[in-house]
Amino acid sequence: MPGPRPALCTFPEDFLQEALDTVSRRTVAVQTVQRFRLVLLLHEQPSLGNDEAAEAVGLSARQVQRWRSRWATGDFCIEDHSGRGRKAAFSPSGSSVDPSDGL
Repeated sequence: MPGPRPALCTFPEDFLQEALDTVSRRTVAVQTVQRFRLVLLLHEQPSLGNDEAAEAVGLSARQVQRWRSRWATGDFCIEDHSGRGRKAAFSPSGSSVDPSDGL
C-alpha cells in the first residue's frame, strides 16, 4: 500500500538559479549540494516519491520528506533550523585559565 502523497513544491526562479550555481561549484559543503540537487530533481520531477528522490541525491526518505514539507510552505532555505535542547554555554571570558601560566 503506497504511503501519503509527497508535498508538491513550486520553486521560485532565483532559488532554482542559486541551486544550479551551487551544484556546479567545487567548494561547497556536501549537505548543501545534496539539498540543492534535491531542489533541481523535484523541480524536474515533482511527482517523484520520497524514497526515489532520497536514493537519487543520497539522503534518507525522512530527510526528503522534511525538506519537501518545508519548501511546500514557502520556506526556501537550505540551512538547518536550530536544534532543540540545551545550547552550549562556553564563555572564553569566563575561563579559569590564568594568562600568566603561558597557556
